[in-house]
Amino acid sequence: MTRTGGFQDDDFWTEFHDFLFSEQRYSQAVELLDTSPLLSFRPGARVLDLGCGPGVFTVPLARRGFDVTGVDRSPAMLERARKRSADAGVTARYVQADMREYGQPGAFDVVLNMFTSFGYFEDPADNARVLRTMHSCLAPGGTLVLDLAGKELLARKVVPPKVVQRGDDLLVQTDTVLDDWARLRSDWVLVRGDRVTRASLVWFMYSAVELRQMAEEAGFAGVEFSGGFDGRPYDQDAERLILRAVREE
Repeated sequence: MTRTGGFQDDDFWTEFHDFLFSEQRYSQAVELLDTSPLLSFRPGARVLDLGCGPGVFTVPLARRGFDVTGVDRSPAMLERARKRSADAGVTARYVQADMREYGQPGAFDVVLNMFTSFGYFEDPADNARVLRTMHSCLAPGGTLVLDLAGKELLARKVVPPKVVQRGDDLLVQTDTVLDDWARLRSDWVLVRGDRVTRASLVWFMYSAVELRQMAEEAGFAGVEFSGGFDGRPYDQDAERLILRAVREE
């Protein structure tokens, strides 16, 4: 039996990679870039994929001719991203860095943060700091796209343990609401043959109202929300919480 830590532990990303980043997720990213009005950027735009993981969006963005930089703190995920780029025959820059501290002021036309990669720092001030980093990295007029499972959505979906099977591997996920709906803890148990791996992730949940205030305090303007990548309203039928905002000229 082994035990891994949380999102800052490289062993976690290695052990749980196949469940976090299935081939379906890679295919979904390609489809979204092909169809979503929220992910339509000018040709050749400079894109920062902040929290890029194994290149789920970075690689197809590079394939479409964007000037892409992927930033992640996990060496293992960056290694996978570089291999995926090489296999696809595309060029992207990859940087190992903490998203609170990555600094390229004004260097990008677009900042992406996808698949609920925001809110994982224990100190809420650090999560606000990430938004300020995103703002700083954008050129004037640049766009932020931040994709989350919003608090309103999670309130509908926190259910008894979820069980997922991939081949012979079995994953059991149990979610627990903490601190009067401020945070969520996910406890994961992965059974792989006679080996059991356990991990816990804790992150802050945000409603649209809370996220709007944070984004505006970070300097963003024109904050808008959608309930899906098709641009639907953020209402009772929403599937995601997607924030789009701009750094003013």
